[in-house]
Parts: sequence; C-alpha cells; structure tokens
Amino acid sequence: MRMKATATLALVASLIAGMTLAATGSKAPPSGETPATQARLATKAGLVAVARAGDSLVAVGDFGTVVRSTDGGLTWSQAASVPVSGLLTAVSFADPKNGWAVGHGGVILVTRDGGNNWAIQHVAEGKPVLLGVHFTDASHGYAVGAYGTALSTTDGGKSWTPMPVGEGRDADLHLNHIFAGRDGALFAAGESGAAFRSRDGGAHWERLHTGVSGSLWGGLARRDGRVLLLGMSGRVLESSDGGGSWKVLDSGTSQALTSGVERADGGLVLVGSGGAVVASRGGELATAVRADRQNLAAVVEGGSALVLLGQSGILREPAGK
Repeated sequence: MRMKATATLALVASLIAGMTLAATGSKAPPSGETPATQARLATKAGLVAVARAGDSLVAVGDFGTVVRSTDGGLTWSQAASVPVSGLLTAVSFADPKNGWAVGHGGVILVTRDGGNNWAIQHVAEGKPVLLGVHFTDASHGYAVGAYGTALSTTDGGKSWTPMPVGEGRDADLHLNHIFAGRDGALFAAGESGAAFRSRDGGAHWERLHTGVSGSLWGGLARRDGRVLLLGMSGRVLESSDGGGSWKVLDSGTSQALTSGVERADGGLVLVGSGGAVVASRGGELATAVRADRQNLAAVVEGGSALVLLGQSGILREPAGK
C-alpha cells in the first residue's frame, strides 16, 4: 500500500503541477523554513489552485507562489509575504479578507488581508502532504491530504482536530479534494474511486458508491444541486441526489480531469492533463485540446474570459474559445 500511495502522490504532483513530488515515504519534504522569494515572473510558476476572495482572485502553487488579481485575471501581482517556499496545493476563502492555503510539509497558511500577507497557522502532525482545504465560513474549515489525513477547525484555524474520514482500509487512502454541496453536505474525493460525504459538518463520514476504481482528483457543486466528481481517464461522475447515486458522463477525453467551474451562464468548463478543456455544449460535454498540451490544474471565470492555471502559470482565453 505504501509503494502504491507514494506512486499516487508522484502522479498528483506531475499531473497537476507538471513536476515530480519527491516523496519516498509517508512524509513530505519539510517546508516552511524559507519564505517565498519575490519573482518577476511569478505568474509563470507552476500554479495549481485558485479561489475567489470577494471580487479578487488568488492563485497558489510551486515555490510558495501566491498571486492576486483584482481585475478578473487581466493583471496579477505577487503576494507581499509568504512564509514558505514549498508547493502550495489548495486555497480557500471564507470572505474577501480571510483565507487559507495548504501544501507540502503539512503547512496551513492564513491570510487576513485578502491574500497579500500570509502566516503559518498550523503544521499538521507528521508533516503530510495536504491536498485540499475548504472553509464554509470564517470559523469552520477542513483540510485533507495524503494517507487519509483530515483535519477540521471550528475557531478559524486557531486549533485543528483530526477528522477520521475513511474506516478500515479506506483510512489510508489519499484525499485529494474537499468541497461543499449546495445543501451544506461535505464531499471528499480520493484515490481508487473513493468518495466520502458528511452531512453533519465533518463529525461523521460515509463512503459513497461511485462505481469506479480510478482516482478522483476534484469535484464541484452546481447551482441546481447536482454534484460532480472528476478523475482519471476523463472520468466525470454526476449525482442528482446528493451523492446517493452516480452516473458517468461522456467527457470526450481519456485525459485525467482535475478541476471545473460552472460559469455565470450555467455552462460547465473542466480542465485536465494534456491540455484538455471540456465544455458543455447543447447539454453535452465536448473536449478541445490546447495546442500547447500542457497540464492544467484549475479553472475559474474571470469576467468574460476563462482563467486557466497550469504548469507554465496563468493562461487567459476568451469565453467560448
């Protein structure tokens, strides 16, 4: 299991960030000793996650890079201070000012000014690779990661408590992403087709029957209540009953899918490895492949354009391209 898990961690990093995760055991390389440096080409670093902070966008990635945009992704500026230089894998904002980011070395960072200045708030025991973070408000948050690592907080991150998600053999599965449904239920996407749901704020979790075995890298909740899970081999799973049952949607690609967004007009855009961009057209999904074929880790709507994050940084392209 350990050899399998280490290989999966390497795949996560190479898929999402276009780089290799140097993990040979259950611990990630130490992180937090060296602050991120100011770089003229910060927006060209490998960026892997993005979140909205009110009207702003905040993206995080390799070398402790954090960049911010206040104009829908047209221009970006690097955060003034970030206390780590390792890979940051996920970011979440509860409101325009209060945000959290997680990454290598079990670090959980916090910002109180919309992402310009960050501080280490917590380091998870054992310094595991953290892969997902989600805050439902400024007090309640959740972080997940390698080997079943899961933590919760009810005081804005002042204290973090272990949060068992899987049981038995499931307890060791990597948890790649955590998000909330429209009804407030929490969902965690993991390796080996595993997905979990909590209906009580993370106190209790149940494994969902997805019907697939490939790793699930991400997910999102649509405005009409449908829930999507994204994963290996272009897998897109959809549930219309809060995770009780799932159907496989034809994405038109065999590339791994990592992230998605529902646009203001109700359209869906998913991204993944090999330059895959999947969009809904006429009620169906259709895939286009970018000419650069670079791995894409995240997507967000920025005004009338799409902002894509990948191994060479930030890309912006007109809607419908």
